[in-house]
Amino acid sequence: MEKKYKALIVDDEPLARNIVKSYLQKWDEIEILEECANGFEALKAIKTHQPDVMFLDIQMPKVSGLELMEVIDEPIQVIFTTAYDQYALKAFELNAIDYLLKPFNEKRFGDAVQKVISRLGSGNDTNYEKIVQMQDQAEDLLERIVVKNGNKLEVIALEQVLYFEAQDDYVMIHCESSRYLKSKTMKYFEDHLPKEKFVRIHRSYIVNAEKIKRLEAYNKDTQLAIINDNYKLKVSRTGQKKLKDILDF
Repeated sequence: MEKKYKALIVDDEPLARNIVKSYLQKWDEIEILEECANGFEALKAIKTHQPDVMFLDIQMPKVSGLELMEVIDEPIQVIFTTAYDQYALKAFELNAIDYLLKPFNEKRFGDAVQKVISRLGSGNDTNYEKIVQMQDQAEDLLERIVVKNGNKLEVIALEQVLYFEAQDDYVMIHCESSRYLKSKTMKYFEDHLPKEKFVRIHRSYIVNAEKIKRLEAYNKDTQLAIINDNYKLKVSRTGQKKLKDILDF
């Protein structure tokens, strides 16, 4: 029997989902399990169906396609379908499965599907890590942070963040009433957060400068950034110089 591969279509535009669905009618090897209009629906569908391939839009409201890829653990082959070309070159440089720039025709779509079927048939690894690299290497600054909390997605506004703390290969994101562990590096956040608000004050901390109430002496080379009674962060000498340019005290 011919092997069938399970697929999800993830796009916030119904017309775009319908085009992918219609093009896939000729491909008996691909079985569409579900259509998703956003990243929240997609994460739930991924947990339910464990698909082999996902046709994924990048620019979606609330949670982008790349933000979704950051929080899934399941191995999935991805074909991007998007109207934005800013990631196209990087996608090809990293050998992502394919990048379909809307509007794409049926032949172009078929080439991408054939490529993913060949990859799945040969048992090659997914392109997940390379897709995450696209996000890491993007020059855009973060406007929000997407995390997985249990089986759900949560979107954290930057204004909610008190500080970021290094945790081995992860970063702990501290907010007023909660904290979240993210599989990223401190350098990633240092490079992608707005520098007028978020300052690397220590090798272990990046702080939201707007949340600092005052600075106190700790020892000859170190100060403490006081956020509240529960959060007092060490500030290195280099961090002190950075804060001077931002804070009025």
